Amino acid sequence: MAFVHPSRRQATRSHFVPALRFSLAAGALAAAACIPSTTTAQTNNAGSASATAPSPDPRVGLRSGMMDAAEAYWNLKVLSKTPPSEKFVGITNSDLAFTGKYAIQGSYNGYQIWDISNPGNPRLETAYFCPASQSDVSVYKNLLFVSGEGLSGRIDCGGEGVKDTVSSERLRGLRIFDISDIKHPVNVGNVQTCRGSHTHTVLADPKDPDNVYVYISGSAGVRSPSELPGCSHETPDKDPNSALFRIEVIKVPVAHPEQAAIVSSPRIFNDLVAPPRHGEAPADIEAAARAAAAARARGGFTANVMGSEMVLPPAFTTPMLDSIVQARGGTGAPTAADSAALRAGLPGIIAKMMGGPAGSGNGPRPGPTQCHDITVYPAIGLAGGACEGYGLLLDISDPAHPVRIGAVADSNFSYWHSATFNNDGTKVLFTDEWGGGGQPKCRATDKPEWGADAIFTLENRKMVFQSYYKLPAAQTAEENCVAHNGSMIPIPGRDVMVQAWYQGGISVFDWTDVKNPHEIAYFDRGPVDSTHMVMGGSWSVYWYNGVLVSSEIARGLDIFQLTPSAFLSQNELDAARSVHLDYLNAQGQPHYVWPASFSLARAYVDQLERSNGLPSARIAAVRNSLDSAEEASGAQRRAALDAVATQIEGEASSSSDAAKVQKLAGAVRELASASR
Repeated sequence: MAFVHPSRRQATRSHFVPALRFSLAAGALAAAACIPSTTTAQTNNAGSASATAPSPDPRVGLRSGMMDAAEAYWNLKVLSKTPPSEKFVGITNSDLAFTGKYAIQGSYNGYQIWDISNPGNPRLETAYFCPASQSDVSVYKNLLFVSGEGLSGRIDCGGEGVKDTVSSERLRGLRIFDISDIKHPVNVGNVQTCRGSHTHTVLADPKDPDNVYVYISGSAGVRSPSELPGCSHETPDKDPNSALFRIEVIKVPVAHPEQAAIVSSPRIFNDLVAPPRHGEAPADIEAAARAAAAARARGGFTANVMGSEMVLPPAFTTPMLDSIVQARGGTGAPTAADSAALRAGLPGIIAKMMGGPAGSGNGPRPGPTQCHDITVYPAIGLAGGACEGYGLLLDISDPAHPVRIGAVADSNFSYWHSATFNNDGTKVLFTDEWGGGGQPKCRATDKPEWGADAIFTLENRKMVFQSYYKLPAAQTAEENCVAHNGSMIPIPGRDVMVQAWYQGGISVFDWTDVKNPHEIAYFDRGPVDSTHMVMGGSWSVYWYNGVLVSSEIARGLDIFQLTPSAFLSQNELDAARSVHLDYLNAQGQPHYVWPASFSLARAYVDQLERSNGLPSARIAAVRNSLDSAEEASGAQRRAALDAVATQIEGEASSSSDAAKVQKLAGAVRELASASR
C-alpha cells in the first residue's frame, strides 16, 4: 500500500505522488459498528455456471454506498461481511496474517484478531489499540510482528502521537508481540530502524530452527541520528553507512524475542539506475494542473515531482515551516518570508527525496533506495523483491545475507509493489501499484498494461517476461483501483491466484498459461461514494484453509468461498481444501503439498477432460475405476488403484497433455500406497 494516512507527517519518494492527491475520509464508517456481520447488499450472480463471464459485466455501474453498496459476484459466494470493532471504525485496515483458527488484521490503529473457525460468523477475539502506519502483520509460532513507519507511532502504543521532531518515545521499525495468550498479547520487543518498516517479511530457515529472520522494507525518510544513532541520509558514496539503498535483516531468537536485533543491511540496489517510466494518464495530468493552480491561488505549496506538479499537503510542509522558524530563532506562526524560503528550497528537497542532488544532470539517476515488499519462497531458496522501479530476484540461501541475482524494469510499470511465485517455482508475478493505491487506475481510459500484473517465467534463475494481467472490469473515477496483494490457491496442477484490487474488488484468475491469464471468479462492490473519492476496497485477499479472506480498507473483514464452475470443478476445490496450513504469511510463501485423496486424482481427471488430454471414453473409464476402488478397501483397493495407475502411465506418451497424465498416475500411486 502506498497512500499516506492523515496521521503521517512526512512524504517519501515511493509514496509521495499518490499521497498528495487523496486522503482517507476518516469517520465515514461512523455507523458501521452496529451493523451485524450477516448484513447483505444487492447481489448479482449471473452466469455462475457458464464458461464465459456475465455480459455486460455486472461490476460496471454498481450503486455506491459504505455498508450498503451494490455487489456483483461470479463463481464464488459471500460467507460473511464483518465491520470493524469500535476503536477501528473509520481507520484504514491493512494486511492480514493467519495462525491456527485466527485471522490477524492490521490497521492504522493497531490490529484485530478474528476467530474465523466459523467463516460465516467471524468472532472478534482481540482488538489491540496501538496506532502506527501501516501495521502490516506477520506471525511465527507464538510471535506476532507488526510494522511501524510513520512519525506518530509510539513505543507505548499511546494514541496521542509524537509531537517532537526528535523523541525517544517514537517507534519506527518492528514491534514484536507474544500471542501465546491470544486474548492478551504482550509487547516483548521492538527493533528500531532508520527508515521505519513499511512492510516486512518473515523468513523461517529450516537450517536454523532457533531463529527467525525478518526482512524490513522501510520507505520513509531517514530519521535523525539524534533520535537513532547511526542513521545517515547521505548517499553511500559519501557515507558507506548510509541508510539508503539497503534493506535491514533482523534476527529474532524464537525463545528470546527481546534479543531481536539487526544483523545485516544488504545493499541489494547497488548499481541500479533509474528505470524507464510511463507518464501520467491525460485525465490525471489535467486534474493535477487544476489542483495545483487552485492551491497556489490560496497560498499553498506545490512542487514538480517526477515531471508533474503536485500539491503538497500540510502534513509535509508544516514540519518544514516549523524548522525554518526554529532555525531563525523565531516563535509563533511562520511569516511570509518563511514561506518564501520554503518555496525556494523545495526543488532541492524534492530532488534529494527522489534520489539525486538538486539540479544534478550528470550521468544516470540512481535507481530505487528501498523495496516496497519482499516475498520469500524458502522451498526454492529465492525471493521476489518488488522495489519501486524494479522487480528483483534474490538468492536467500543465506537468510541473513540475501543477494540480488536478477533485476527487471518495465516502462509500463510505475511502482513495483509485491511478488508471488507459482507453487513449483517456475514463474513469478509482480504487481504494479500505479497511483499508490489512492487513485483510480482501472478506468476505461487507462491502458490495460498500467496498474496491472507482470508475469515472468524463471529460466536458469533469470526472469523472462511473458504477459500482463489486469482486472478486466472498468471502474469509476471515484474508485481507487490498482493491483495489490494476493496469494496462490492450492488448485493441483494449475496456477490459480486470488488478488485484491482495492475498490476494484477481488479477482481470481488462472495464469497456468503465462501468455493467456484469464479471470475465473470475482467479487466487487460499488464505490464508497459516487460523487468523490473515499478510500475503501480490498487491501489484501488470501486463501487460507478453504476460504478467501479479504481485509477491506473501510468496511471490515470479508470472507468468501469459491463455488464449482466451468473453470473449477468440485474435485479441484475439494483437493485445494485438503491442504491445511498451520499459519500463513503471504510474504513468506508456503509450498503446497496435497495429501493423497480421491479428490486429488479426480481433479487431474477433470483437468484432462477440460484439456482433451485423454479421449472421453478413457476419462469415463478412469472415473469408473476410481469409483470402484473407493468402494473397496484394504488389499482390494490397493490392487485396483495400482492397476489404474499402470494403465494411465502407459497412456502418457500418446497424450497431448503428457505431464498432466503423469500427475494423475502419480496421484493414484500415492493413493494406493496410502491404502497399505
